[in-house]
Amino acid sequence: MFFRLAADGLVLFHLTFIVFVMLGGLLVLRWPRLCCLHLPAVTWGVLVEVLHLPCPLTEWENRLRAAAGDTGYPDSFVEHYLIPLIYPAKLTAGIQLWLGALVFVVNAGVYAWLCYSRRRRALR
Repeated sequence: MFFRLAADGLVLFHLTFIVFVMLGGLLVLRWPRLCCLHLPAVTWGVLVEVLHLPCPLTEWENRLRAAAGDTGYPDSFVEHYLIPLIYPAKLTAGIQLWLGALVFVVNAGVYAWLCYSRRRRALR
């Protein structure tokens, strides 16, 4: 039971990390010091998508599920609703490249806006 709960918690953390990578730049607009956490997270997210690197969170989750005696994802709230968001069924290498580019472009835009806003304030 503990290993299954730990695996479900890890899936929630994984989803939170993905959302932070994608949209965390918006938090940086409010709290600029958060960029010290966000920029490495974005770098990792883009590299994982573009270079098809294995994610250590996925490996850890699979080990926890194996320790719990699970072979797959039986239906639970977390597994039914969240796992398809993190592990889409038809994810291809081409889609991963587009996702990596999307993450980069969204966050580059946010950071460009942040730099522009700071520069404008400094000139006043």
